[in-house]
Amino acid sequence: MNILSIQSHVAYGHVGNSAAVFPLQRLGCEVWPIHTVQFSNHTGYGAWKGRVFDAAIIREVVEGIGDRGALPGCDGLLSGYMGSAETGVAILDAVAAVKAANPRALYCCDPVIGDVGRGVFVRPGIPEFMREAAVPAADVVTPNQFELDHLSGRTSTTLADACRAVDTVHAFGPRAVLVTSLHTNETPADAIDLLGSDRSGKFRVRTPKLDISVNGAGDAIAALFFFHYLRTGTVADALAYASASIFGLLRRTAEARSREILLVAAQDEFVKPTVMFEPEPI
Repeated sequence: MNILSIQSHVAYGHVGNSAAVFPLQRLGCEVWPIHTVQFSNHTGYGAWKGRVFDAAIIREVVEGIGDRGALPGCDGLLSGYMGSAETGVAILDAVAAVKAANPRALYCCDPVIGDVGRGVFVRPGIPEFMREAAVPAADVVTPNQFELDHLSGRTSTTLADACRAVDTVHAFGPRAVLVTSLHTNETPADAIDLLGSDRSGKFRVRTPKLDISVNGAGDAIAALFFFHYLRTGTVADALAYASASIFGLLRRTAEARSREILLVAAQDEFVKPTVMFEPEPI
């Protein structure tokens, strides 16, 4: 399997491509990473070095990959933090190029907009671009609860609310939706829910809530879910494997009290998760 991954990148720690590429490689997937930024570390530290790349670089690199005759072998394109609407347009141009070369290829958009407690943290214009262009172009989307509500214009207070919000996102175009970090009125205080949906139905996985706050887990689970969805074709299986791997990764990280996810130390969790969770049909 070959996946083109267009995301941010940091040298120290694991967010964006530095959170997505290695888990995919560990699973035997060839990854073609294109970086939208090159930073020393993620911005949660409050200070960082590096720069944002312009949209032209993305187009140039995709064109170069195309010149190698590789695009027909691309099974999917994954995008995360975009940085600007101009970058987003370049990413959608890449999606069009990949699908022109391989009509069976799928596009997974992690619609990075914001999070509960932080609100919208991307630049002006990005939320509108996500709703109006990126999400409608996607086959798979992986919003967190805040992003689900923002995209759908709804409030997912209950599980039924969340399901209606997911249906609204489906109506934009995506065939599969994964909602991460979901906490409704029905979710116990010591648990966290994930919700997966496609034509086969809606499924929930509930995992223990860990005492941890780190960056990059959303980028990693989007990559894992997309890989397993491409591999199995079913949202329930993709949800089961991705949730198990991320729980194992975060449990190891919490035990070590690490500020960065222990992507390398916990790499066996991607191949053979310690604990599996059974998806519950809704």
